[in-house]
Amino acid sequence: MNELIQRVIERTGLPEDKAMMAADTVLGFLKERLPGPVGAQIDNLMNSGGNGGTGAGLAEKAAGMGSNLGDMLGGRH
Repeated sequence: MNELIQRVIERTGLPEDKAMMAADTVLGFLKERLPGPVGAQIDNLMNSGGNGGTGAGLAEKAAGMGSNLGDMLGGRH
């Protein structure tokens, strides 16, 4: 989650508290709107704490998940 918040700060210039609110809002929205198993994957992703020893950072995981969601929904990514 910290990596996501840092990414929001870097891209928007928001202060940390506002970036945290933005990240929480977006994640909550996604979990409400997406099928249960996908929402659970979001929770797992956020609870993995970034690298989690896998060598892949949170931002990379989120980007991959976003690409997969785009494919599922027939959108572009």
